[in-house]
Parts: sequence; structure tokens; C-alpha cells
Amino acid sequence: MTSDSHSLFDEASPSRVQKRKKAKSKQVFKSYTQQQIMLLPPSLEELIPENHLVRVVNRTVEKLNIQPLMATYKGDGASAYHPLMLLKVLVYAYLTKVYASRMIAKALTENIHFMWLSGMSTPDFHTINNFRSSRLQGVIDDVFGSMVFFLLDHGYIDLEQYFVDGTKLRADSNKHKVVWAKNTKRYKQKVQQKIKDLLVEIEQANAKEQEHYGDGNLEELGECSTLTSDDVKEQVQRLNEILQHSAPEPKRMAKTLSQVSAKLLPKLEYYEQQEKTLAGRNSYAKTDPAATVFLSKDGQLLPSYNLLIGTQHQFLVNYSLHQRRASESDAFPAHLRRLHSLVGRHPDLVMGDSAFGSEENYALLSEHQIGNYLKYNTFHLEQKRKYRNNPYRKENFPHDATNDTYHCPQGRVLTLKQVRTVASTNGYNSTARSYQCSNCHDCPLATQCKRGDGNRTIYVNPTLDAYRAQARTNLNSDVGFALRKQRGIDVEPPFGDIKFNQAYTRCRLRGEEKVNIEIGILGIAHNIKKIAHWVN
Repeated sequence: MTSDSHSLFDEASPSRVQKRKKAKSKQVFKSYTQQQIMLLPPSLEELIPENHLVRVVNRTVEKLNIQPLMATYKGDGASAYHPLMLLKVLVYAYLTKVYASRMIAKALTENIHFMWLSGMSTPDFHTINNFRSSRLQGVIDDVFGSMVFFLLDHGYIDLEQYFVDGTKLRADSNKHKVVWAKNTKRYKQKVQQKIKDLLVEIEQANAKEQEHYGDGNLEELGECSTLTSDDVKEQVQRLNEILQHSAPEPKRMAKTLSQVSAKLLPKLEYYEQQEKTLAGRNSYAKTDPAATVFLSKDGQLLPSYNLLIGTQHQFLVNYSLHQRRASESDAFPAHLRRLHSLVGRHPDLVMGDSAFGSEENYALLSEHQIGNYLKYNTFHLEQKRKYRNNPYRKENFPHDATNDTYHCPQGRVLTLKQVRTVASTNGYNSTARSYQCSNCHDCPLATQCKRGDGNRTIYVNPTLDAYRAQARTNLNSDVGFALRKQRGIDVEPPFGDIKFNQAYTRCRLRGEEKVNIEIGILGIAHNIKKIAHWVN
């Protein structure tokens, strides 16, 4: 090849390479025409896959008994949206983490799954919110109970086992606006004392009353702590009548009396109303008076509800809300009664952690012949041989039944000192017996046996000890060991699903009845999600 041919080849080669590159880099796109005319209109039925979650919601809710909900409609006036449709929409909305009524109404016009589920109905957010807050109030328990019957009828659960646990659910309330019982009591006593001082001053300044009462306090007022707003009103009325007829300084006394009736009396009534709202609780939130302040896991004091749930195979079988600052132990009797009201029966056995192991709960299980698998506070410690064999544990002190005495490892006698009856917040009475050693000061093992400077005292509750022995035997059996392993993977996942997967860490509605509706919808939604996993 000549040099000329080389030069010609070199000059032509760049253009050919560029052409090849252009040919390789050319991208082919799919057809995109927004104004494309279709021969037949699309069907939503064809756009939704057969195994989609929205179809499971539709089929399941269709089989629920909603007659109690239907009965809330009177049947006169303008036509209403069908409650079955609204219930399906709410359940699916909660499954897809759409909780606000405005967002649900928006989805009904934009989301094909909502549009298919509603049959193209478009209720506004007022209708949705009214249905959730008002229509479902009073009947949500029946609807949720129907969900539990559905699970029983289709073999998803059988209530042979029942796992129970609790959590704190934050209320829709301002954490900085809280009424504390201690503050209410202190402020009320100050107002009562000030009112009493002013009324006594008026009495003593009145010549006729002074002759009768002298320098003493009013007999009708009694102690400051018992002074009520009704008592004050009666005294103000009586003193007004006296001042109208005779008083040494009527203007000054009338002004003082006006201060009592116009300023102090409304304050007293305000604190009385706070005490009524507290109803024995230690606190409540101003924006949601049904919520009580609880200590959260991250150390914050937040207005919350105490939520107890019962599960089997991770299905939510029962739930209950509790306002009082009580432990899960105190809330369990009401929780178990609610389960019976929902399905008309009790489970065969109940498994719970140490928060539920109280005498009251053990007695309740025994009364209804329910298997006792509730742990107690020292159960896990007893699994350690060092703790179990500790000679200074009261359980290891020999008991002389004839003389009703106990003996410590040094052979010293502990005699009965007191029998005390303690009532729980639910009114259940338990009896504890205290035994005390007569002299421990010269015992060489006193520092190992007791704390403090006094004599060793032990408290014995024979009834509770018998229940704990029963629970210990059950929990250490093969069935009990399997249940202890199962508890963590049965009752904990529903909490994780609701709080983490569904991002429901705070209530959207206010008031115990409305929050109960929300938890009911969440429970139905959670169970349908589990059904969908089983089916698919």
C-alpha cells in the first residue's frame, strides 16, 4: 500500500467512527401520546391485580356483621353513603397509612385502589370524619368483635392460647398543658383557706355575729379541707342578708364579701371541676382530658393512653384502653372482661410477662378455670441457682405451722406482728402477714440477712404464694417453656407493625371513645394484613 493510500484512509476514518458512534448512541423510546383515543374505556377492575391487598380488604369487610352500624341510620331524609363502603375505605386508608380525613377524601379522587373500593363514590372529608367519629362510636366494639368471629370461623385463631401485653400510646395533646393532681390539691387548699379567713373576718366585724361567735371560726365552715363551693355559696347568701340589715362598716364588709363571691368562689369551683376530671388519676392533659401523663421509654412525660392487647398467631384478638396511671396488672381484669363481651368465652390459657403476675389476676384466672401462665416479678431470678438457694430469702425460712412462726438461718424466731389487708385499685382485697424477729442486733449474719438497723421482718401472703407456685410449675413445664418462647414473637410484632410499619405512634383523635374507634380500625386493618400474608 502506497503512502497516498495511507493518507486517504487516515482522513476518511474519523468520519466513519463518528457515524458508528452516532448510530450506537441513538435511543429508541416507547410511544408517548397523551391524547391517545381508546376504542374502549379502561376498567378499574382490570387495573388492580387479583391478589392486591385492596381486594382482601373488600372480601373480608364484606363478610363482617355490620348490622349494629346499619341500625344507627334512621332511614329518613336525604340518602347517605353506604356504611359498608365507608368502612372499607377507612380500613384500607389505615392500612396505607392515610389517617387524615382530607387525605382520604383526596385519595378517593386520585388513587385507583380507593376509587375501585368506593365504587367511584367521593364523600368529602366532613362525611368521612363524621362517620369515623360519630357513626362508629358505640358500635366499633361490635364490628371488631365480628372481625374476631371471622378469624375463629376461618381457623386463623382458636383461643386455646392468649398472649397479653401492654404499651403506651401517645395522645393527640400538648405535653406542656397538663393538670397535676398535687398542684390542684395545693391550689384548692390555698383558696379554701383564704375564703375561710375572709368569711371569719366578716363575721367577727359584724356586731350581732360577734356576740354569738366571739373570736372563733364559723361552725358551719368546719375544716378548711372540707370547704366546698356549695358551703361558700350558703355562707355568702347568709352574710349578704345580715349586711343588708346591720353592719358596722357595710361598705368595707360588702366589698370583702364581693371578693369572695366574684373572685375566690369561681377559683374554688374551677379546682373542684379539675378534681372531678382527674377522678383519682395523678394528671390529665388539658387538650385531651381523657389522657393521663405517663413516662415514655425515652424518659419524657407525655399524655398517653395505656393500651393492652391480646393476640394469637399475631392476630389482634382483643384490645382495651386504660386512663389511670396503673400497671398492666391492674388493667388486666377489665381487659379480660372485654374479651368475654366480644366473643362470649374465655381463652384456654393466658400467657403474660411479669407485669401481670398479681394475686388479683391469678384469682381471676382460677375463677374462670383459665390456664395460669402469668409470670411474676421474681420468676426469672428464681431460675438462677444462686438466688434460689439463698438461705436468707424468706421462702427458705422454715415455718412452724403449730406456733405460726418462722426461723431464720441462725435459728432465731420470727413471730407474727401484724395482719394487713391491702385493696387494689379495682377493689380486690389481699391479706399479708408480717413476721418480725425479736432481736437481730447481736446476730453475726445480720448484714447478709437484712437491710437497715431494725429487726428482720418478712411479709407472707399464703394465697399469692400458692398461685405463684402454680404459675411456676406451669411455666417450667414443656408447654410453659414453649409458650415463653412464643410470647415474644406473638404479641410484640403487632405493636411493631402498628407503631413502626404503620407509623401510628400518636393518636389522631381526642377522647377515650374516639381513640377506641381508631384502635378498633387499626386492629381490623392489622388482622386483614395478616390474612393477606396467609393467603399469598
